[in-house]
Amino acid sequence: MTPGRLLALLCALALILPPAVRGNALEGVLEVRSAYVNIDKGVFLLYARVEYPESPAIRDALRDGITLTFDLDVRIERDRRFWFNAALVELTLRRELTYHAVSDRYVVRDPKSGEQTTFATLDEALFHLGRIDAWPIVVEPQLNAGNYSISVRAGVRRGHLPTAMRALLFWTDDWVRVSEWYTWSLPV
Repeated sequence: MTPGRLLALLCALALILPPAVRGNALEGVLEVRSAYVNIDKGVFLLYARVEYPESPAIRDALRDGITLTFDLDVRIERDRRFWFNAALVELTLRRELTYHAVSDRYVVRDPKSGEQTTFATLDEALFHLGRIDAWPIVVEPQLNAGNYSISVRAGVRRGHLPTAMRALLFWTDDWVRVSEWYTWSLPV
């Protein structure tokens, strides 16, 4: 097959792909609404509320076999007066959302532990993903006396693709969004 014919074939396939696969389906609100820490027995536990985008394009993409990855990044820095802040902790909570066609359920999976939770609707799955309760981020001995900044941001990106789509969508990067940092001070 000549390069011209291959290009024409790829363009034709791009036109017949579902709009959720072609366009930016991650449009909409992506925001950390609130975040705070509680200290329990010397462990700093993060509580956060995130609003993730929801659209028919996301629902269609999940039903077409695309996996979405949801990241929550946390950064703790020690405030310095005459120099750049010192980064102490950088963590990412990663979870994946897929659609299981046989059971007609949305599956949220923790790739580290393999733990899974299923939901009947996409709304319920996104609500669960946006609710972080008591996630341990740092222990008290890691922090000396002083002022610290804690920053949290949320991100969504396309994860795994079905094999048939992998060959067609290797060049696209429309499925990545990151929220603004939500930052507050923590005097210790």
